[in-house]
Amino acid sequence: MPRTADPVRHARRREAIVAEAGRLFGVQGFEGTTVAQIASAAGLSSGSVFYYFADKQALFRAVFEQDLPRAEALIARHEGTDDPLAAILAVVTALAAEAEEPGASGMVVELLRRVGHDAELLDVVGRTSRVVCDGLAGLLARGIEAGAVDPELDPAEAAAWLENLVDATYLGARPDHSPLPSLRRTVARYLAPAGTDREPERTERESENTDGQA
Repeated sequence: MPRTADPVRHARRREAIVAEAGRLFGVQGFEGTTVAQIASAAGLSSGSVFYYFADKQALFRAVFEQDLPRAEALIARHEGTDDPLAAILAVVTALAAEAEEPGASGMVVELLRRVGHDAELLDVVGRTSRVVCDGLAGLLARGIEAGAVDPELDPAEAAAWLENLVDATYLGARPDHSPLPSLRRTVARYLAPAGTDREPERTERESENTDGQA
């Protein structure tokens, strides 16, 4: 009888390949990383990598395909919040949580280099972006209704700006230095209604409490 594939083992191997690919692409760049290096780092043969992915481009896309379900889960966790401002800060913080990891900024640079030459990659990141922006826009609209967010802001435009700010946080991140406190302060002040003397430190604690309850 033919051997039946173990779905758990299959998923774990695929995850290991994608994890090592993301790490190496971020540190060495797309062109500087070979499939053989990825396979070796994952403890597999190059042939095993090609069993899961058609080529190196597909493997690069797979790194970003992981972001979509994560973004959907993140937004879903905060949809029913009673504190939209704290939820916005929690979402932005979660999106930027890996910014200080080695290779994180390099991976964003590689994405910017490749996204204009790979329609499938553009679709992958575009779908994730829509989930994030739509979710943030909904929270921003609720924050405006609650008087916690500047009513002069357009929710859709502000959501796009926040997403760009997260991207900039990755690009400007330094190893072993968390950019999250500065990010939260920037967001809190940007969202504050005119004339509001908001204390960013308090808002940060609210964000951390929200994450702890998620």
